[in-house]
Amino acid sequence: MLGWRNRVIGSQRFQKWAAATPFVRSIARRRAAQLFDLVAGFSYSQVLLAVVESGCVQRLAQGPATTLELTEIAVLSEDACVRLMRAASALGIAQELGPKGKAACWMLGRHGAALHGNAGALAMIRHHRLLYADLADPLALLRADRAEPTGLQRFWTYAGQGGDALEGGSADPYSQLMSASQAAVSHEILAAYDFARHDSLLDVGGGHGAFLTAVGAVAPRLRLGLFDLPEVVAGVPESLDAERHPGSFLTDDIPSGYDCISLVRILHDHDDGPALHILKNIRAALAPGKTLLIGEPLAETPGAEAMGGAYFGMYLWAMGSGRPRSAQEIRAMLADAGFSGSRRVPTRQPLIASVIVAHA
Repeated sequence: MLGWRNRVIGSQRFQKWAAATPFVRSIARRRAAQLFDLVAGFSYSQVLLAVVESGCVQRLAQGPATTLELTEIAVLSEDACVRLMRAASALGIAQELGPKGKAACWMLGRHGAALHGNAGALAMIRHHRLLYADLADPLALLRADRAEPTGLQRFWTYAGQGGDALEGGSADPYSQLMSASQAAVSHEILAAYDFARHDSLLDVGGGHGAFLTAVGAVAPRLRLGLFDLPEVVAGVPESLDAERHPGSFLTDDIPSGYDCISLVRILHDHDDGPALHILKNIRAALAPGKTLLIGEPLAETPGAEAMGGAYFGMYLWAMGSGRPRSAQEIRAMLADAGFSGSRRVPTRQPLIASVIVAHA
């Protein structure tokens, strides 16, 4: 049946019939637009990068601006600026007002309005320059089979070196990116799970404490702890009211004495062997009946399949470690690690983060 479907859809005769037939025509147009988006997607992402890095989105967040003003901000000629802003307008990032072209006035479009207040999204857009460079020759990247260094691997040095080493001894670049992009993930997890039911929480791989800060705001009586590499823990703000535990979850024991441990955006960064080791390490630190919460985007999420398979699949390959996993795969790993049971907790935006809760 699938072969028959593909032969029909691939037939030029069928395509012409669908484009000319009422009722079917709208479906054909939508499918054609989706296919073109696949072909042109890189151009769209580059327009997004340019309009953010030029400062135009940040300026339009303050209110409408003229073409002349944007040319000065972006350091572009008027023709180049109009070309960029019309491209951004076509993607819903900007909107053209009044006279057309060089005399136009611009404001944020619907996507731009949602984007400008999202510090995490803006940080990831800038960060994606590394991913775009690594994907310039995707077949070469795949054929190298993770044996050749990449830009993302150099950035996420801990992943390329087994979690125990950091280039130049500095964890700041990736810790800052993780903190900036954590707000939306934290919001999804906190909307789905009530941490106030616990007495204590240890965030494993917690970076500079962005997730713990969010948890502490809604559960102020919770005793908090953070476990991460020594270089990372050294950068945790003094304002964070949490116990600091320096160490590696791949080589050191996880601190015990907490009745809940969180693992936020950690598992998908690691291949199956290290990921299972992390889960076993956490299981050893938890008393029977205590809780592990996993929060991260999952593969095979209905409505977000492209995010899991295409985006994270290629991103993590370029990073040199990890893969997106489905809820079923993670739950199977939890069973192998010795957890007595697990369940998936629904979140409002599973594209951003899904939650799995397991019990020791």
